[in-house]
Amino acid sequence: MTDLHPFIAGLPKAELHVHHVGSASPRIVSELAARHADSKVPTDPEALADYFTFTDFAHFIDVYLSVVDLIRTPEDVRLLTFEVARDMARQNIRYAELTVTPFSSTSRGIPELGFMEAIEDARKSAEAEFGVVLRWCFDIPGEAGLAAAEETARLAVDLRPEGLIAFGLGGPEIGVPRPQFKPYFDRAIAAGLRSVPHAGETTGPGTIWDALRELGAERIGHGTSAVQDPELLAYLAQHRIPLEVCPTSNIATRAVLDLDEHPIKAMVAAGVLVTVNSDDPPMFGTDLNQEYGVAARLLGLDERGLADLAKNGVEASFLDTDDKKRLTAEIDAYTAQWLAR
Repeated sequence: MTDLHPFIAGLPKAELHVHHVGSASPRIVSELAARHADSKVPTDPEALADYFTFTDFAHFIDVYLSVVDLIRTPEDVRLLTFEVARDMARQNIRYAELTVTPFSSTSRGIPELGFMEAIEDARKSAEAEFGVVLRWCFDIPGEAGLAAAEETARLAVDLRPEGLIAFGLGGPEIGVPRPQFKPYFDRAIAAGLRSVPHAGETTGPGTIWDALRELGAERIGHGTSAVQDPELLAYLAQHRIPLEVCPTSNIATRAVLDLDEHPIKAMVAAGVLVTVNSDDPPMFGTDLNQEYGVAARLLGLDERGLADLAKNGVEASFLDTDDKKRLTAEIDAYTAQWLAR
């Protein structure tokens, strides 16, 4: 089989399921840990590999929150955001909808306006310097309950930063039913934000149905268990509701036990619009380029198949029509030039 990694490295891409704090590179995490000496997070980048080895999803959440605790000032927020964009540019990610959890920062004492100003300044600077277009999805940390939902909705609707386009729900699914968040999603949708909750990652397809019916989901984060319900798969395919699939993440959190048995194959076979994403890449020892390589192996894709996968990301994004056409044309031009060599 042809080595596809050079092609993937240059392929223009969009990423739709990637977390703000979860994208902090070992270099940035260690720098933040050194700033905040009371943290249990290692300051040695090499030691972070062991620290980011998870026993299950609950352990992942514990580790994730310990890194969240390193983000304590607007300057920390700005540094993290700008450096995440730098790492995206190295992968030829042209556009990303970055999931941001403002409650995790404002509840730890970062002034809400300072937080908004920091992400916006980093977004604009990154676009000017790296050519990476960032947009925000503000998500509710489900484990923090309805108080967090209320605060996230307030921040999203009342203090809406320029780059904010979507409203989500992350964190644990077990013991955190989706329907309780309906009032907050209703408020966000009424304000013009798009609905992109996580669902069906560590729970069954009923959680995905709840996200669709109660939260008005336009895309589903993960949706791993959708393959357990043929009716759900048919619904997703018929209504062109995308799944944001993160293969390596699913293995790292034990949501899927064997990569070769990952449900992405059944999703594609059912005609579902599948996008491939990296979720919390440094924590899972991956990046978007590596995830495209995983998808190529699992799905038997060649260069044209990978280009189609990249175009799925563009189609499923919340870019406007002209920008979608522009990025799709860039993917097509790159692929044609590559194949003509």
